[in-house]
This record gives sequence, C-alpha cells and structure tokens, in this order.
Amino acid sequence: MSHTQPRLRIKPLDIKLGLRKQACDAIKRAIMEMDIYRRAEDIRLDERQLGEDLGVSRTPIREALSVLEQEGFVRSIPRRGIIVVRKTKREIVEMITVWAAIEGMAARLAARAAPAKEIAALTRLMDAFDADPSGHLTEYSDANMEFHRAIIRLGGIELMSRLTDTLFIHMRAVRAVTITQDNRAQRSVADHRAIIAALGAGDPDLAEKRVREHTLGLAAHVERHGDFIDAPADLEPEPQAVAASTAADRIKGYRNNIVQGELA
Repeated sequence: MSHTQPRLRIKPLDIKLGLRKQACDAIKRAIMEMDIYRRAEDIRLDERQLGEDLGVSRTPIREALSVLEQEGFVRSIPRRGIIVVRKTKREIVEMITVWAAIEGMAARLAARAAPAKEIAALTRLMDAFDADPSGHLTEYSDANMEFHRAIIRLGGIELMSRLTDTLFIHMRAVRAVTITQDNRAQRSVADHRAIIAALGAGDPDLAEKRVREHTLGLAAHVERHGDFIDAPADLEPEPQAVAASTAADRIKGYRNNIVQGELA
C-alpha cells in the first residue's frame, strides 16, 4: 500500500492582494476538489510545501490553516500535524440529511422564482449524458454535484450556499464513490430530470419533495453500503471506491461553461 501523500492542486498567489484570504481560498478550493475518502489513511498538509506551491511565506499559510480549522475543513492534531477532516459514516448520514433539508427548501424557492433560462441550463447539464452515464462516471460525478449546488444557488439565499460549503467537501467525495454502486448513476439522471420538470412547472411542493427524496435516498444508501468510510487506516479502500475517486482530479470544461457561466 502506497503512503505517498497527495499534493493539493494549487497555483501561486498574487502577492499584491491579501495573502491570508488568497491562501485560505486556494487551499479550500483544492481540498474541495480532492477525494478525501479515496484512501483510508489521513491526508496531512505540509506548511512548507503549501508555502512553496503558493509562492508565499509560511505566515499566511499558518493564518489560512487557522481559519480553515475554525471552519471545519482541517484539524490540528498534536504530533500528527494538520490533517484534512474526514467524517464518520454516522456523521456523513447526518450531513446528507441536513443537505436534503437545505436543498429541498432551495428547490421550493427556485420553483417560485428561478428564471426559465437557468432551469434550461440544468436541462443542458443533464443532456450532456445519456440515460445511462456509466461510461462517463468521472464526468457525471462532477456534473452531479454541480447540479445539486446549482439548485441551492437557484434558491436565491446566499446563506444557504455558505452553510453547505463545508458539507460539500464530504458530499462530493461520498457521491463520487457511491455513484458507481447499485445503478445509482442511471437513477440519478432520472431523478434529476424529474426535479427539473417540477422546477419548470413552477410546483414548489413537488420540487421540494423530489429533491428531498432523491438526497435522502443517498443517505439510505450510505447507511447500507458506507462501511468503507469508517475503514481503519491499515486497510485499503474498496477497489470500486478507488476507481471512482479519480473524479476530483479531472474537473471538466463543461462544468465551467454550463454551470458556472449560466447558473452563477
């Protein structure tokens, strides 16, 4: 089993801007793109390496990591250093339940007020895939999470997006693994189209119901099949989970063109 620590995908900072905030944002984005459940052992962050990668001294790195610890992204452990926070299976199920509540309310609000062109953009996001996207699971895993984040944005309440930022790290990583299991990719596409139909019809009750049931279905799946989340550090993750987890390393251009450009 390889113990090589993964490197965050980050670029040097612009020294003319506030370094602490830039460092915080860069490290946060990199963590959010990682598959933190790909490996059973801890993911440690090295201040020196982060400083070199970002092109700054260790002072703004330490300050940024302190902020990220307060926000729940990392944890400082004596004699072990800074590690990326991983949740237990029980915590993941609870987080999915909270996400379902927030996203369900966002869908209710979106059904009442979201412009037709933004709902159409969700349709195009799904149109990039067949009814069975199993041949493109890496790309679909990314599109899947962008779909759910877009629903929250369409709710029109910025606080909802901020509250789900920390949840997103774990939701995205767990979805990247579970999307390969139990025909969930095919059912996900069908559920998403049903959600879009409810939004397009301007039906708040139905939109909320379909989003909530879809997300709680993931919670039930993790309850049944999520033992890999609590795997001890001396065990390899399931091969299926390792294969799926490469999604974070290849963020595709369609996401920026379809989602960020039209739903932001």
